[in-house]
Amino acid sequence: MLTALSIANIVLIERLDLDFAAGLGVLTGETGAGKSILLDALGLALGMRADSALVRQGSDKAQVTASFAAPAAGTALAALLADNEIEIEPGEPLLIRRTLKADGGSRAFLGDQPCSAALLREVGTHLVEIHGQHDERGLLAPAGHRALLDTYGRCDSAAVAAAHGEWRGAEARLAVARSALDEAVRDREWLEHCVAELAALAPQPGEEAELAEARTAMQKGERIAGDMGAIMAAFEGSDSGPAQLRAAARRLDRLAGDHPLLAEALAGLDRAIIEADEAEQRLNEAARALEYDPARLEETEARLFELRAMARKHHVQPDELATLAGDLAARLDAIDGGSEGLARLEAEVAAKAAAYTHAAAALSDARTKAALRLDKAVAGELVPLKLDAARFQTLVERLPAERWGAEGIDRVEFLISTNPGAPFAPLIKIASGGELSRFILALKVALAEEGGAETIIFDEIDRGVGGAVASAIGERLARLAKGTGDGAGRQLLAVTHSPQVAAKGAAHFLIAKSSEGTVTRTGVRALGTAERREEIARMLSGAEVTDEARAQAERLLEVA
Repeated sequence: MLTALSIANIVLIERLDLDFAAGLGVLTGETGAGKSILLDALGLALGMRADSALVRQGSDKAQVTASFAAPAAGTALAALLADNEIEIEPGEPLLIRRTLKADGGSRAFLGDQPCSAALLREVGTHLVEIHGQHDERGLLAPAGHRALLDTYGRCDSAAVAAAHGEWRGAEARLAVARSALDEAVRDREWLEHCVAELAALAPQPGEEAELAEARTAMQKGERIAGDMGAIMAAFEGSDSGPAQLRAAARRLDRLAGDHPLLAEALAGLDRAIIEADEAEQRLNEAARALEYDPARLEETEARLFELRAMARKHHVQPDELATLAGDLAARLDAIDGGSEGLARLEAEVAAKAAAYTHAAAALSDARTKAALRLDKAVAGELVPLKLDAARFQTLVERLPAERWGAEGIDRVEFLISTNPGAPFAPLIKIASGGELSRFILALKVALAEEGGAETIIFDEIDRGVGGAVASAIGERLARLAKGTGDGAGRQLLAVTHSPQVAAKGAAHFLIAKSSEGTVTRTGVRALGTAERREEIARMLSGAEVTDEARAQAERLLEVA
């Protein structure tokens, strides 16, 4: 609910601070006083387009601050604020602030946190509904009737949208699988050749690196084969260095006890023999590693080159050949098992389609029941609005299957008949100008009683009617503000030219324009009882307020 509105430097409004409460509040004033400016300012706070023309002449910046009662926990608005990390302290109001510079720049705030105008608009839809004298075209557009009926009947269209998305998703997966199978069938001969070729090659992960390393070692062995042979010869035979060291060590072992230096010499020989043995062992290992076998080198190179050629052919790395072989084999297997896969996907599509149809049928039933309730609610509003002979009907019609969508399987349209026996037809094609406004009000009142925003604003919806009809409009608005009997009233604000409507208000605000030299200002103030009578008398009589008009105004207030 809107609790306060502060406006600074918006068109003719220099500074304005207003407090609001629940119930019906009426705003009146002479034509041209600036009533629309007030709604423009509120619209700016609710995220409407920032037009620099709204900035008061001579000012560099305009600002609007709207205060709303804190949203109750668990509501859609509370969830929206939480999703956008907008924190409202318990018990604190929700403050919305919008600034607009003369050069066109604007900034928006929720609480003390900056936000986008798009988020303001989304938040605004939960806070305020504004119904103007020209917005009935939106209500009359059949494209919006289904959503209005869903809101009125609290029909859960989200489940249908989710089921539709799953159904279309399954269809997309089936289409992809069919395309893949068709492609695989076309490539069967190529696949069979590649699978056989790779199976014959039998590549292994890491094999290419091992072959390349072995090839390099053998190539090195070929280069140093002569030197290695000469070196190894030095370790062979009885005349080799190690053999002579061992012979010297045996002789010295018999003499080592004769002198300490001989013992030290023997120890040195033993160390040399151990080092020589270790060197010989390493040489043998190196010889085996670098062993040059022309046949083995040729075999290794052939295998290495074959792996690399196959990798180039398939545009992969040699180590990826094993994985490629598995993938191609799987594709080939999929051709034979593709029918089974398609059958599973087709079954899934059928199941998802059935789930959607079931959910959509349930939604259609809910819409049909809601349509009957709405027809009855609108019919209850037509008689007081002097449309006794008129009838209202909400058409819920099944769409052809090709037009089923996320919104369900129904087409919804509001129809009327203005005379007994006349066929039902779209409202805009049947109703006259005066009837049109009253039908729209009846529909709006009926729709507004089922949830919606806590604050509803009617902008001159009573234009063009008067007398008993205007009185009936005022009664409808007042009853709507009181709620439906559960004690939960709502806030209605009505910009009106009708004294009958103005008299029904629980609060009355006067919008007036004043001039001082070349400066013109628009102001708004709440009226007391005596001031209300004078304003309603002015609305009744025109420029000159007569005693008769005051008496009539008094009677209107007493009746209200």
